Amino acid sequence: MKAAVYHRFGGPDVVRVEQVPQPEVGATEVLIRVRATTVSAADRRARSKDVPAGLALPSSLVLGIRRPRRPILGMDVAGVVESVGARVTRFRPGDEVVAMLGSRFAGHAEFAVADESSAIALKPTTASFAEAVALVFGGITARAFLNQTRVEPGSSVLVNGASGAVGSAAVQLCAAAGAQVTAVSSAGNAELVRSLGADSTVDYNAADFAGGPDRYDIVIDCVGNAPVSRVRPVLRPCGAVLLVAGNLRSLVTAPAQARRHGLTVATAPGPYLASDLEHLGCLLDAGRLRAVIDRRYPLDEIAAAHRRVDTNRKRGNVVIDVG
Repeated sequence: MKAAVYHRFGGPDVVRVEQVPQPEVGATEVLIRVRATTVSAADRRARSKDVPAGLALPSSLVLGIRRPRRPILGMDVAGVVESVGARVTRFRPGDEVVAMLGSRFAGHAEFAVADESSAIALKPTTASFAEAVALVFGGITARAFLNQTRVEPGSSVLVNGASGAVGSAAVQLCAAAGAQVTAVSSAGNAELVRSLGADSTVDYNAADFAGGPDRYDIVIDCVGNAPVSRVRPVLRPCGAVLLVAGNLRSLVTAPAQARRHGLTVATAPGPYLASDLEHLGCLLDAGRLRAVIDRRYPLDEIAAAHRRVDTNRKRGNVVIDVG
């Protein structure tokens, strides 16, 4: 099968499309013929080993020290079930599915495998494969953080980095739950985030979202520049900080700071759940959630997709059309 492979860490051009063996299917696994995947910020960090301060050693233990431990990137897929293992009961050949592969990667290929018990679900019926996969990485990551707090009608939520894959999903999920959402983005992305459900916007080039008079029940940081120490003054009592991104210092010190001030903090996503993918699909089919696609590339042009992600200017998701 064709797959996008990298044998050393570096820039976008280390990724090459090669012929590799098709993965074997275990007894509880599903073989997916991939129709679409994405290049995410996580793929960029894994490829380049450009990680936040203090995380170089921990990331090397996961990604590999001298060469990539998992040479095929891609954390999400949408496609068609090709075959199933002997003990699989939830899926059958021909089913259209989406799956979050997570840190196992291997989605940038013509075929991928996912365990039946993992985050795999039927594709939303009203979505194309490209639209469906554009919900997976950002949507399930946002859900995995939001599951650690409570978003209720009337909750005041600030999303920092609202135009990226996770941020754009978080804005929509919070708006769908009835929250009042403030989105932090560039001025150029203000119209986008408003169209996703944000009630107000902050241009990070013109104002400090952590220095204004507004107060929030929840702050979601998808950028890595809003540690507890910075956002505590704008949080209401018993508020929550969801650190989707951050350096080692901010992540390590966050729990103690949160306890000291009576706050809730999440420094890592909860488990990736099939039920969350199903929830995302239901919202999309109901017209309450939409896929945000920045650009689409064929698999053979995946290096160009990596270059786009490297600009840090993508809006939503960069999709790879595989088959």
